[in-house]
Amino acid sequence: MLDIRESYEWQAGHAPGAVHVPLSALEAGAPLPERVAGRSLVVICRLGNRSRHAAELLVARGADAVDVIGGMRAWDRLGLPVVDERGESGTVA
Repeated sequence: MLDIRESYEWQAGHAPGAVHVPLSALEAGAPLPERVAGRSLVVICRLGNRSRHAAELLVARGADAVDVIGGMRAWDRLGLPVVDERGESGTVA
């Protein structure tokens, strides 16, 4: 899972095991981290708007990417785990 939210959002809470690359970095042409490059990507943001844009950007670059509809808010509403930057219980900012 690729979390494309800004750093303060990531630090407050994200899906365990997700990789953080802010949308602003992707838009600036930053490469994907090695551990996710070449893999199928599930892209997430807070509500789903930014992740849809990021997935389209990644597909245009040749990646296999889809977005999570409803984002981290939907993830949290479903009771799925959210951890902060220390790996403790987090919140969706």
